[in-house]
Amino acid sequence: MALPDAFITGIGMSQIGVRLTRHPLLLTLDAIREALDDAGLTIADIDGISTYPGRTSMPPGFSPIGTDDIMDSLRMKVRWYVGASEVSSQLGAVVEAANAVRAGQARHVICFRTVYEAAAMARPQEFPQARPGRLDGFSQWIMPFNAYSASNWVAQYAMRHVKLYGLKREQLAQIAITARKHAMLNPRALVREELTMEQYMGARMISDPLCLYDCDRFTDASTVLIVSAGDALGDVKCTPVRIAAASHASGRSSWDQTEFMAAYPTGAGLWKHTDYKPKDVDTAQLYDGFSFLTLTWLEGLGFCGVGEAGAFIEGGQRIALDGELPLNTFGGQIGAGRLHGFGFAHESVVQLRGQGGTRQIPGEPRVAVAASGGGPLATALLLTRD
Repeated sequence: MALPDAFITGIGMSQIGVRLTRHPLLLTLDAIREALDDAGLTIADIDGISTYPGRTSMPPGFSPIGTDDIMDSLRMKVRWYVGASEVSSQLGAVVEAANAVRAGQARHVICFRTVYEAAAMARPQEFPQARPGRLDGFSQWIMPFNAYSASNWVAQYAMRHVKLYGLKREQLAQIAITARKHAMLNPRALVREELTMEQYMGARMISDPLCLYDCDRFTDASTVLIVSAGDALGDVKCTPVRIAAASHASGRSSWDQTEFMAAYPTGAGLWKHTDYKPKDVDTAQLYDGFSFLTLTWLEGLGFCGVGEAGAFIEGGQRIALDGELPLNTFGGQIGAGRLHGFGFAHESVVQLRGQGGTRQIPGEPRVAVAASGGGPLATALLLTRD
């Protein structure tokens, strides 16, 4: 029996900045108001909340707002809510919401992701760094080896592509260069300056083969998506976008034992839940916390073969706005800011509605893929305008 449909109806986004002074709760409320206005709903219509990973103080500013903060601030009475880190990456919160509305546990669910890392680092007196007495969780696999940043373990996989498949830095550069080009057309983007190949190749290395421009940067912002049940669309006044399929996977946290990251099984699994194929996708919004992660998604989703992503994006023509697979059209996290996964679903809706303005891709796009994570955790959404 086919499951009832779930749709993304409202979308909202707060100010995007670095070291903002506006409180993260207020940024979240800004994004919620915009999403409600976009959908034509009121807070009284909302009966569910979903977020990733829930409120946490570690690391500072990573997730300062939880579901209870929103329920209390807006005096909400909800039937269903969830906020946890043990789900399939950031957009897993959207999958959870879609499952809830399909099961009849809610009609309209606010999904949000709020980050405040830049401000928290600038104001340690307000957001103190906790120092645990022992290492546990994911950190136990990386900290003993001085791998303090995700760039260290992502670089290991990237170097594997260099050695096995001949990935070139000039090819990898196209992710960052294209992101910057697209960000220049996005009035909300954090970085709106062109990046040249010369600048990229001359940048300092962070973790070989990843340089400074292969990394996103800490950002302060909130992004909101409203997920609605198919039988509740009469409540909304916007163009709904259907969640046609979703897929997720988890790899091993002890990353040095894994050949391929979770983007590969997640990407392959997406097509098992739909009649659509990679050739039907009009735009791809793929996680770029580090540029190499985007390459793994291109391969995992079947847009090219394993080891072929470097050649696939070489020159940048394929992934440009007028290319065969416009990529990260809002600038991605490298250009628009580290919205930690939610920006990709937000932009997918913008493009499928034809609301991209100067960055709108040509024609009438009907199918988009949005992906978050890709390392030990990964989620992919197939979104359609039916």
